[in-house]
Amino acid sequence: MSGDITLPQLLRRNSESFPERPALREKDRGIWQTYSWRRYWEEVRDVAQGLAARGFGPGDKLSVIGENRPRLYFAQLAAMSLGGIAVPVYQDAIATELAFVLDHAETSVVVAEDQEQVDKILSLKDALPHLKLIVYDDPRGLLNYDEPILESFAALQAAGREFGAANPDFLTASIAAGDPHALALFSYTSGTTSRPKGVMLSHANLLSVAEGIAAAEGIRPNDEHLSYLPMAWIGNSVFSLALHNWVGMTCNFPEKPETVQRDLRELGPSLCLAPPRYWESTLTAITVRAADSTWFKRRLFGFFRDIAERVQLCATEGRPVPLGLRLMRAVGEVLVYAPLRDQLGLRRARLVYTGGAPLGPDTFRFFRAIGVNLKQVYGATELSGVCSAQPDGEVDPDTVGRVFPGIEVRIDDDGEVLVRSGGVFQGYYKQPEESRDAVTEDGWLKTGDAGFLDRRGHLVIVDRARDVGKMEDGTALAPQFLENKLKFSPYIGEAVVFGDARPFVAAIIAIDAATVGNWAERHNIAYTSFQDLSARAEVRQLIRDEIGKCNASVPAPIQIRRFLVLNKEFDADDDEITRTRKIRRRFVAEKYAAIIDAFYREATNVELSAEITYEDGRKTMLHSTLAIGDVDEATAVADAPRLARERVPAAAG
Repeated sequence: MSGDITLPQLLRRNSESFPERPALREKDRGIWQTYSWRRYWEEVRDVAQGLAARGFGPGDKLSVIGENRPRLYFAQLAAMSLGGIAVPVYQDAIATELAFVLDHAETSVVVAEDQEQVDKILSLKDALPHLKLIVYDDPRGLLNYDEPILESFAALQAAGREFGAANPDFLTASIAAGDPHALALFSYTSGTTSRPKGVMLSHANLLSVAEGIAAAEGIRPNDEHLSYLPMAWIGNSVFSLALHNWVGMTCNFPEKPETVQRDLRELGPSLCLAPPRYWESTLTAITVRAADSTWFKRRLFGFFRDIAERVQLCATEGRPVPLGLRLMRAVGEVLVYAPLRDQLGLRRARLVYTGGAPLGPDTFRFFRAIGVNLKQVYGATELSGVCSAQPDGEVDPDTVGRVFPGIEVRIDDDGEVLVRSGGVFQGYYKQPEESRDAVTEDGWLKTGDAGFLDRRGHLVIVDRARDVGKMEDGTALAPQFLENKLKFSPYIGEAVVFGDARPFVAAIIAIDAATVGNWAERHNIAYTSFQDLSARAEVRQLIRDEIGKCNASVPAPIQIRRFLVLNKEFDADDDEITRTRKIRRRFVAEKYAAIIDAFYREATNVELSAEITYEDGRKTMLHSTLAIGDVDEATAVADAPRLARERVPAAAG
């Protein structure tokens, strides 16, 4: 049972139960390198003993920063083996964000992937009073560094072997004494409304979720998973640490972020997890490639895409698929769907998940239609990652499925989703008052999400509870619902919708630079920069048309009437979105208050001064005059018959 064992104890057990089976696989210089479970344990053992030799012990914190690499996982499990706590951080975080998390967590050891990350940590060391040691994985560029707190991974492991020779029983005793209910991981929240909070999770928390996923979804030891998501995201920790060790499946690491798609295709994993943005951008890329292909290929793709979506609609609504459609679907499988899945690296994918934020139903249906078993999961950092998933045969774009065995869910009187499970966190680090407010006296976590249970017992998430509002006339408005529909357009990268206590709905749009740039080139529209492109009248008309398509599929009261194309992307460095690409809605509303005011006083343009942040932390002001567009009401309702086919969440009207 998950409450009877720690992660290091699981690793040790796996190394003894199936020592030669592949545990990890890393792409290095174009070749997949394999670590058996025995070698995995030996690597962790040497790191743990090296940390012990450097004074690391129970309650100490170790942070890892970088792309997914085996050594960063060795370090986390090594820290846990000594009774310490792993604190993964986002590799693309700017200096001020890193300094806050590392100082707040009282991190004493940082294991960094390469020179870039080492330089980042060294630049902050004066602000990190608890920092005692920086360990680096990749030595390139670091050989001439003269920093007393800097050490190579190889040197740390060599010290560990010496320590082990002198203290042969030390680590075995430390792991055996491990308490499943002791803290294992600090996972910092994305901070959509405030500073990130350090969510304290125990071994039992993480493994209870792993046990639930494995039981509900039938995860097997021969499953293959590609680990490429940010290590600081709780979803990655659940799949690449907890579930990986619980089941004994193989975890794979791409060569670098730029080769993920190629490595995914080479590997053909059976288990995949990706956030909504991945599926949205992948669909955008597919749409663009189709538009750039020959007339025949465009027609072929369009025809079989329509066939697949009609078949999927029948499946979603529980209707039998007509014989003609089944035959055409079989032809499309040979000509379009199977080759497309192969290009995406999903030819062997058995279970494919999306989570972290809602995925638009149109995007969801597309991937289901081409034969990808894409399913939505739901959870929260405070729930150790995941608490529900859609069962095979009951997949529905409007729900996040059933909660796992042993988990309870209920809806309170205000419509907020409450969850009780073994995954409920131990509290926020150094924030006792917020910890008490997050959980009821009888153990129910207040998720902050508004939702309901449908007739099948599936959980439906409408929006963040604090974001669900009412328009001036009393019409309920769930902004995320509209934003997801807008992002189905390949030309829209992000959207933020406003309308609470207002007479109509308006939206700030950030274009997808690559797709709109491609469109501009095809239409012989010259531009010099993102700002220049977003300001073009032709682009504004393009976005107006895309909003019109969105409006055609939603009820009239919540159709978008006014919009503005922003002259920059929403950026995590500017605090507009989190590192997991969730909109910080209240911050955006404050930062762009001038735009919102202009929407509702019927202005045609607005003077905007916005602060932008560079990767090195430098800031500057961007001054510009932006045009505000109106959506043609005739266009918005031109496709009104589609309303009858579109299912809208209750809170969206």
